[in-house]
Amino acid sequence: MKTDDLITALVADRAAKPPKPKAAIMAAAAGGAVIAAVLFLSIIGFRNDIAAAVETYRFLFKFVVTLTLAASAIALALQVLRPEASPGRWLWGIAIAPGLLLLAVVAELVVMPSATWMPRLIGTNARVCLTVIPLLSIVPLTAFLWALRQGAPARPGLAGALAGLGAGGIAATLYASHCTDDSPLFVMTWYSLAIGLVTLVGYLAGKRWLAW
Repeated sequence: MKTDDLITALVADRAAKPPKPKAAIMAAAAGGAVIAAVLFLSIIGFRNDIAAAVETYRFLFKFVVTLTLAASAIALALQVLRPEASPGRWLWGIAIAPGLLLLAVVAELVVMPSATWMPRLIGTNARVCLTVIPLLSIVPLTAFLWALRQGAPARPGLAGALAGLGAGGIAATLYASHCTDDSPLFVMTWYSLAIGLVTLVGYLAGKRWLAW
């Protein structure tokens, strides 16, 4: 083989190497979030009173919950990329966002009259929430599953579920800026159902596509 041919072959082989799994996860998070944001702005966009909403703690707290969920899911996904990896104590990180939300729900029940509990829980956007969050999750979930395939997770179902949680957290963060239901009771009920659906889809997809 000529020297030039050897150099060309080595360069081609280097270019064909798949991305490193951790870099792929971060690229999936960034790329999936950007595309989901473009879709969000194209389809529904921000709520009309967002300038006033950002001055209320209930509105801002939604982002604390959704961003914490997305970040903890992505961080844990980074821990289960390799076959020898085990989530161990990192798995408890997933409980942070639900724990914060539960505390907010308790505070809501203490502060608000009982007659307002059910209207706040039902809200006015439940159907939209259950539709938009899964739809906005499609691209991030697909990107996360692709990234996880660059590794070799020993528990593909868990890895897929984490991909679903991360994608659901990203989608819920975007949707939260449109949703006019800011009560923690609403978030606990409908956001959780929507994200849970995406997590289930991620789990099933992981069992099928991440097994090795």
